[in-house]
Amino acid sequence: MSYTDQVIESLKKNIDSFKKEVSVEEVGAVISVGDGIARMSGLENCKAQEMLEFPGGVYGVALNLEEETVGAVILGDFRHIKEGDLVKRTGRIMSVPVGDQLIGRVVNAVGIAIDGGEEIVTKEFYPVERVAPGVMTREPVNRPVQTGIKAIDAMIPIGRGQRELIIGDRQTGKTAVAIDTIINQKGQDMICIYVAVGQKESKVARIAARLREVGAMEYTIIVSSGASEPAPMSYIAPYSGVAMAEYFADKGKDVLVVYDDLTKQAWAYREMSLLLRRPPGREAYPGDVFYLHSRLLERACNLNKDNGGGSITALPIIETQASDVSAYIPTNVISITDGQIFLETSLFYKGIRPALNVGLSVSRVGGAAQIKPMKKVAGKLKLAMAQFRELEAFAQFASDLDPETKKQIELGQRITELTKQAQYSPLPVEQQVVSIYAITNGFMDDVPVEKIGEAEKKLLDFAVKSKQSLLSKIAAGQWDEKVEEELKMACQEFVKSK
Repeated sequence: MSYTDQVIESLKKNIDSFKKEVSVEEVGAVISVGDGIARMSGLENCKAQEMLEFPGGVYGVALNLEEETVGAVILGDFRHIKEGDLVKRTGRIMSVPVGDQLIGRVVNAVGIAIDGGEEIVTKEFYPVERVAPGVMTREPVNRPVQTGIKAIDAMIPIGRGQRELIIGDRQTGKTAVAIDTIINQKGQDMICIYVAVGQKESKVARIAARLREVGAMEYTIIVSSGASEPAPMSYIAPYSGVAMAEYFADKGKDVLVVYDDLTKQAWAYREMSLLLRRPPGREAYPGDVFYLHSRLLERACNLNKDNGGGSITALPIIETQASDVSAYIPTNVISITDGQIFLETSLFYKGIRPALNVGLSVSRVGGAAQIKPMKKVAGKLKLAMAQFRELEAFAQFASDLDPETKKQIELGQRITELTKQAQYSPLPVEQQVVSIYAITNGFMDDVPVEKIGEAEKKLLDFAVKSKQSLLSKIAAGQWDEKVEEELKMACQEFVKSK
């Protein structure tokens, strides 16, 4: 075969193997941009919640689908985007990376690492918006989330799969309750996700450092949208957090998600909605602000065994103004959740920390989320505290009190003193049971009120050193006459040894 024939043969083969591939990209143009919001024309087939690619690798999410234009929020720096820039459809609904690789890391609202560590590469992505599991896939909440905080575990118990609101004014210890709960999950087989919405970056860095210090970052993910970031990041961060949680729940694991705080998410959503020209409603919030939080919190669940058996427990935080729980956003979130922990400013300033208002705090799951020993010893505690708060105000003006009232006030004072707890010092549930049993059964009646904390510390040291088998039984949820008798004898032994 001549050289010419070889060339012709080679050309024929190349022509036969040539496949014409056509790729179609739908693009639009930016009409206007500002404050993290862009309006575009030309994206006719764009879907709601679809990710759009802007110049410079910045992504946005389509929220307003109108006849002529599409309104989108930009997730990231929008200062370089200008009128006339081309915008590409990605065909992907807004999603975030999920997986074990995220544990121990600090990421932003779209799942990109911001802790200075190596880039996070995951195999899976979950959509940030997902329909909540249906009723038939769930089962009743009946396993506890031990917060390590005596007042909460005894009086307002939280169960795995519950949504318990933490509400109160600024600087009343809302974040402290949530962080203590995360710290207390060490060894409890629980993955924790802390979502910081519109918080100062310095505050998030301090929390991350503290969690690393106590070894809690080994099972924790921090999702942060800083106060300096655009409003869309604060809007999307809680949804990203719960999407990451759903990955673990689908694998049968228990997850705790803290949203700190949803008031700032509502503010971010209001800002975005007004810039997108959506009609304002009460207090300038858009009409669907209730739906903003309900579709987020409904995703907390306790799945049955047929659906993996995992759970997502939500601890949303809401900030009130002047303790007004009847304001618009607080009432919205109260009506979505399964109870609330109300922290009161006046109690906080009195030095009662956590500043728990027992009368307004409630858990709609209650004793079902407590181990049996705690249920037995803490049964009368909430009633005693509520009665004491009522009598306390009355007793200030009464010089002569009948013995019964005096007894109730003294018990209330001792319980109040007992429930005071320093930050970052959660207590194991078995030690809480010992403390509460001792105070409610008169073993500390001869201790001056101001020395209750000191006496409790000595009692627990005594129990840890010499009653380890009893503590193990209580921790395992054992409670019968024999265990109660053993606990009674341990308290008597301690009183004699003083």
